[in-house]
Amino acid sequence: MRVLPSERLIANDSEGAPLPDSKSDLPPVIRRTEFVAFALAGLLLIAVVAVLYVGKPFFLPVVMAFVTGTMLSPAATSLERQRVPRALAAVLIVVTVTAMVTFVVALIASPVMEWSTRLPELGALLKDKLHLFDRPLALWQELQAMVGGSGGLPTLQMPKFEWVQPTLEFLSPTFTEFLLFFATLILFIASWRDLRRALIMTFSDRDARLRTLRILNEIEVHLGNYLLTVTVINIGVGITTGIVCALTGMPNPAGLGALAATLNFIPIIGPIAMFVVLVVVGLIAFPTIGSGLMAALAFGGLTFLEGHFVTPTIIGRRLALNALAVFLALAFWTWLWGPMGAFLSSPLLIVALILKEHLAPADAPQLPAD
Repeated sequence: MRVLPSERLIANDSEGAPLPDSKSDLPPVIRRTEFVAFALAGLLLIAVVAVLYVGKPFFLPVVMAFVTGTMLSPAATSLERQRVPRALAAVLIVVTVTAMVTFVVALIASPVMEWSTRLPELGALLKDKLHLFDRPLALWQELQAMVGGSGGLPTLQMPKFEWVQPTLEFLSPTFTEFLLFFATLILFIASWRDLRRALIMTFSDRDARLRTLRILNEIEVHLGNYLLTVTVINIGVGITTGIVCALTGMPNPAGLGALAATLNFIPIIGPIAMFVVLVVVGLIAFPTIGSGLMAALAFGGLTFLEGHFVTPTIIGRRLALNALAVFLALAFWTWLWGPMGAFLSSPLLIVALILKEHLAPADAPQLPAD
């Protein structure tokens, strides 16, 4: 009997399965060169993250200046069209933004300095207010004892205030970092047009130059629109929070409104921190817990509307950001560079998405539709 090639049996195979006759039937195999490439890419990524972490005093001000300068470059271009020299426009923009930030910091710093001198007194007052929860904690301890739990919950203790100075040191950059940031920001805005031209002319191929030009234009437009839109939204949140605090009788509503606008620049973490601040201030300022929570609950409703309806409606039309990607970027950059990294997380994510759209091939293989 003649045996066809497609019916040859594997040697020493008890079931006698036929050999595959084409390479398409073979299982996928990772080649050694591909494995080495993946390993080298992983090692390079780890090395880059380590360098950024160790070199934070240098890289954070520089990256912050690059991102902020890209956001402010459209304003410098507008002034340049009005026959204002580019260097002078850069200085005017930086001085104006610095004055606005200083004004907001002054609004926030005044009540913070006042309350920081009364921390022991305010801590004791807050502890007295929270004695309302002693009975539920005692019931929880009794329930744990009945089911054989090991050790009940400890009595409610107020945290010590030794964290204040380390926190301020962590949040406040050094004078050298401030100087590096401002110098880099002014020089970047002043020379951005020349930097664009030099970066574009680096490539010899015409298509590569056009692609680079599109990428730079889109990054500048999207980051500028992001900064303008988010700033307007956060100012609205701050004004509304100040009005709510004034109507509910909270102390220093202007400072709380400025703090809400500032913290809202940090996704997820900022609104949560502001809610906690309002809860603590309300519990201290008002005699009852219900009246002390009114401003915090109103702020919670405000941020819910802003985060789920206002911001996605405005920003989502320009550049859609996946919620999981925003959260992971926030977690990574906050771990890497702290609060300033949290502020940079969304702009850097926008830049990464723009690079992906332009550098990924349009005819890349796609998954089959469901």
